Amino acid sequence: MNFDVYLPITSPTLIFCVVLLIILFAPIIMGKLRIPHIIGMVLAGVLIGEHGLHILERDDSFELFGKVGLLYIMFLAGLEMDLESVKRNSNRFLIFGLLTCLVPLALTYFMSVWLLGYSQTASFLLGCIMASNTLIAYPIISRYGLGRDSSVMLSVGSSMISLFLALLMLAALAASYGEDVGITFWLLFILKFAIFLAVSIWLIPILARYFLRRYSDAVMQFIFVLAVMFLSAAASEAIGVEGIVGAFTSGLILNRYIPHVSPLMNRIEFIGNALFIPYFLIGVGMLINVGTLFEGPHMLWIVFMIAFFGTFGKAVAAYLSSLLFHLPKSSGHMMFGLTCAHAAGAIAMVMVGMRLEVSPGHYLVNDEMLNGVVIMILITCIISTMMTEKAAQEIVIANSQQPTANSHHDNEKILLCVKYPDIAPQLLELAIMMRNQSQENGLVALNVVYDDDKAASNRERGLRLLEQLQQRAAASDIKMQTQVRLATNIANGIKHAFREVSGSEIIMGMHVHTEVNPKFWGDFIQSLYNGLNRQIVLTRFVQPLNTLRRIQVVVPSRAEFEPGFYRWLERLGRMATNLDCRIQFHGRNESLELIHTYLANHFGSVRAEYTFMAHWNELPKLAETIHDDHMFVVITARKGTISYKNALERLPNELMQHFSGKNLMIIFPDQYGEAKDESMTFTSAQHQEESSIYATIARWIHSKRS
Repeated sequence: MNFDVYLPITSPTLIFCVVLLIILFAPIIMGKLRIPHIIGMVLAGVLIGEHGLHILERDDSFELFGKVGLLYIMFLAGLEMDLESVKRNSNRFLIFGLLTCLVPLALTYFMSVWLLGYSQTASFLLGCIMASNTLIAYPIISRYGLGRDSSVMLSVGSSMISLFLALLMLAALAASYGEDVGITFWLLFILKFAIFLAVSIWLIPILARYFLRRYSDAVMQFIFVLAVMFLSAAASEAIGVEGIVGAFTSGLILNRYIPHVSPLMNRIEFIGNALFIPYFLIGVGMLINVGTLFEGPHMLWIVFMIAFFGTFGKAVAAYLSSLLFHLPKSSGHMMFGLTCAHAAGAIAMVMVGMRLEVSPGHYLVNDEMLNGVVIMILITCIISTMMTEKAAQEIVIANSQQPTANSHHDNEKILLCVKYPDIAPQLLELAIMMRNQSQENGLVALNVVYDDDKAASNRERGLRLLEQLQQRAAASDIKMQTQVRLATNIANGIKHAFREVSGSEIIMGMHVHTEVNPKFWGDFIQSLYNGLNRQIVLTRFVQPLNTLRRIQVVVPSRAEFEPGFYRWLERLGRMATNLDCRIQFHGRNESLELIHTYLANHFGSVRAEYTFMAHWNELPKLAETIHDDHMFVVITARKGTISYKNALERLPNELMQHFSGKNLMIIFPDQYGEAKDESMTFTSAQHQEESSIYATIARWIHSKRS
């Protein structure tokens, strides 16, 4: 049977089906061969493309989805960067960016002139191609959760620098063949690029805050983020810069509005890794013509020279930078692996050379150079993915052998008390921000229903609410247990459920009904925090968590002597890290010094500030500094504890009078410590030792101050 009459496939349905089958089976087959599955995508593209079995044509769908995939890679890279680390290491980014651009450019240029006999302009074009790179192996980083590793961030930042410099040099080369060359061209280009950056930095945060505050629908938020990415990419292309620069810029700007542990981030990564990025990788493979390798030894020599000198230049830059920055060998492997690959960007740049006419009928890039660049893409993609996979495994193993900020914490289990559908999703988001991602305990969502005549209908509403929360938690790959409980007393129902699930803390909304009960807490809350010695977090949201710019925390004197001091401090540290916002502590110097030491040791990337506050009478004055996009956190205490003071009796009135309409969080810390509560899991020996050390330091400081 002659199958040629059915090939290439033209039916859109079958085309999409073939692509999905490749996306499905390539990881399975490559996994059995212990080869990174990204290589499988590229090789599958080679096999099914017009230079292979010619099963599919590289039609407009591959152009469209491939472009989206490339933009997605750069957008995700921007979203996952730790901006605070970028600011602190800006010099490293610049040094590595210049090295990974200029070293391959110089080596490739001189190799092309001396060994391949190309002209100086053709050699310079080839050098520009090898100076840039594509983060084709970045999906491996996402799979291992290393987006904030220092070597990864250096690689991403340097890739943007090298790409931008390569595009500038390419623009200069192209302009030299036109009529627009001159100082006016460059002044206009710099002006347009400056306007693009200024408008992006000013406009995107305004749009993000406006949209994310008003619309919580998952689909609408996802579409909004994609629209911003494509708008930014289109704007950068309009000024003469590749769209990936705009996509990366929008990712950096939206970074703080899309927390790394949020359901929205999970959806963005899922869609990209499941469809758009694989489509791009398959499309890259379809460009490659392996048959050119068999045209003769001269072609093999050209491919070898281009691939070797370009890759060697990237290796020199990566390992030299790792030595200069005193990074481990695994970081050097990672920097080399991420920066040595070339993909569709190289094709686009070589296509520019094919349009530049050197003399009538002769162009800057001939078929020989084009084929050499295309085969080089396959070779560098294989090297990049294998090196990145190896380096990622080494870094993960090294990190697992070192104590981290989360390695000493207790076996936590957060109980989420929910009743009202309008704030339940925000309570879940807060719990996700505060939980330890390295543990698999998940969350427990509880809905307590009065055991009265309406118990059956209220129970049904509670089940529906918990089902919705469970779906939201699943969107973030978090396991959630749910429970609807009948009780004649709500507080007792919560306390009994808390002990049954061996909870570590409670997160719940703060509801003040002064028309029913003039007390700020009400009998329900008082019964709860008097009946439980574990941490209780009460919250009131005015706007979404991901739009907060600052967390302001008021710490009572002697708070460092409470057994739960480091639990609430750790939770706030995680929250500030995930939101990438500033956190400011107000309290006595004895407490602030310990807070500073703990955050510096365990949450080094947190932007923390410390302000001396002599007395709680300063709360009304502090209220003037609390804006709508701030979260005001009060660390309070139960009566009879060491940090309790009479001023806390006035706290409810001051909160109602001065902090009405503000984002508010009230924390009742643990009072008896983990080891003394028999209903809880004992902490590790390391955590007990650390708590003892901090407590000793606190007592010594206090005695000196006294």
